[in-house]
Amino acid sequence: MSTIATRESQSRTSAASAAIQATPREVLSFTLGAEEYGIDILKVQEIRGYEQPTRIANAPSFMKGVVNLRGVIVPIVDMRVRFALDDIKYDAFTVVIILNVVGRTVGIVVDSVSDVLELGADQIKPAPEFNGTIDSTYITGLGTVKTGDSERMLILMDIEQLMSSDEMGLIEQILH
Repeated sequence: MSTIATRESQSRTSAASAAIQATPREVLSFTLGAEEYGIDILKVQEIRGYEQPTRIANAPSFMKGVVNLRGVIVPIVDMRVRFALDDIKYDAFTVVIILNVVGRTVGIVVDSVSDVLELGADQIKPAPEFNGTIDSTYITGLGTVKTGDSERMLILMDIEQLMSSDEMGLIEQILH
């Protein structure tokens, strides 16, 4: 009887996993240079216009500084610098996306925010393998969005994994 109960439990777990994968994902799309990216909307706290942060001495170049957001000191990361994009300009479209990642508030500077999109499982393809030439550990897949007769591609990112990486130095790693 315990084998039957175990099989039923595994079947329910598999069905639940399939249902989660079939559930549409809501992502916030934004641009960096010529590319469009998508991050889980549940990680987004708010979207703000760009304001010059207070610079921190000896911080990496992608760390623009910190801002005081209603009493919370928020580090600001310029994703264009982090991804080594050329021709970085701050204009009226430049925004800061305030995120809640791993229990910490962090801001990312992007060129512009586009939409909140709902992507079904059929619109998401696995991320390609790059054989170590490109760090793609934070890329979760590629989303396809149809607009009329044209299609556009979204690079789907695990923003929590990127922001909590050792290289970013934003989130203390918890050792078990």
